[in-house]
Amino acid sequence: MPSSSQKIIIIGAGPTGLMAAEVLAQKGCAVAVYEQMASPARKFLMAGRGGLNLTHSEALNNFLRRYGAAQSVLEPVIRAFPPEALRRWCEDLKQPTFIGTSGRVFPKALKASPLLRAWLQRLATLGVAFHTRRRWKGWDSEGALVFEAPFGKTEKVKADAVLLALGGASWPKLGSDGSWTAILKNEDITVNTLRPANGGFEVAWSSHLKKFEGQPLKPVAITFNGHTVQAEAMITAKGIEGGAVYSLSSAIRTALESGVPVVLSLDLRPGMSPEQLRVKFARPRGRQSLSTYLKARGFSKLGIALLQEAAHRGETKLDTTDDIIRAIKNLPLPVTKPFPIARAISSAGGIALGEINAQFMLNKKPGVFVAGEMLDWEAPTGGYLLQACFSTAQAAAKGLLQHLEVA
Repeated sequence: MPSSSQKIIIIGAGPTGLMAAEVLAQKGCAVAVYEQMASPARKFLMAGRGGLNLTHSEALNNFLRRYGAAQSVLEPVIRAFPPEALRRWCEDLKQPTFIGTSGRVFPKALKASPLLRAWLQRLATLGVAFHTRRRWKGWDSEGALVFEAPFGKTEKVKADAVLLALGGASWPKLGSDGSWTAILKNEDITVNTLRPANGGFEVAWSSHLKKFEGQPLKPVAITFNGHTVQAEAMITAKGIEGGAVYSLSSAIRTALESGVPVVLSLDLRPGMSPEQLRVKFARPRGRQSLSTYLKARGFSKLGIALLQEAAHRGETKLDTTDDIIRAIKNLPLPVTKPFPIARAISSAGGIALGEINAQFMLNKKPGVFVAGEMLDWEAPTGGYLLQACFSTAQAAAKGLLQHLEVA
């Protein structure tokens, strides 16, 4: 069995690294967590400011389909540590959870900070050591881990096993900067290019539309490639973002990467059928301007501006009542490219799944395990991201334990 004499290094103190540390420390291993930021879980804390969405309550079979091409790899580990187990784990930390109206699961405190404080206290009790402001630089010629430490110093550490939990490349100011990709590529490990996921897209707005920066577009339903999502969207100076866009972002990004022009379809009145709109627009427009006519029927200045902009670009017509109704229900919106990865909620790409075995150990680096967003998978927002990070952390930590027992 592993013992306290066996030293394990975890690199990365986000939720993935912390969960792995807990599993390992509970088995008696001496665990040290190295983190380049000044304190643990900076991105986790930021993500929880608006309500920490831990997981989702939907049926597990549907839940698993959210991982797309990576489902076959992630399904066993999520079934082993499913949403119900994550909720029980929170309860054990005296942080009860609840299911929101959308099916998303949140801690009752909503914020991440109470959960993180309780978690760090548990890890301290288990003897987990933290070394902050340590930036991983790779391995030296003798296999020791090399860290850039404060005051220009270099530290070298040897371990019986290593677990990498460095995240992707979104929100680099909080620690997930993707700098590890060069280190692993140098070890001949296939790392697919990190790309923005759950992010917005650029739109060639006119100067008039840019004035609506920061305004929500609701109600709205957005359709792309036959998939429709009704949620809030937000206009930015350079494009559009928000839940409705994030849910379609993988398909949109893939199409753009292949060089296919992408035109989204906006339904500005998803709760009304064309027939219902026809009743609403039954009264003749007369001498009213289009803006006045639409405003009198409940359309916001932003909705009116979007309709007029599409007409100005020649993408739709607003000459007749039928034209207006068609535009309201199917407004074309061309997008040109994703927002930068630093602005995205998460990232796609990462270590190719073929580079790890069933225990999440790198085939080309025995004793080195990987979990979380470093691996090449992606999922929509709604709790699916954190769930997979927690579940892969559990799997990698247990794989590491098996490795030590064999050794």
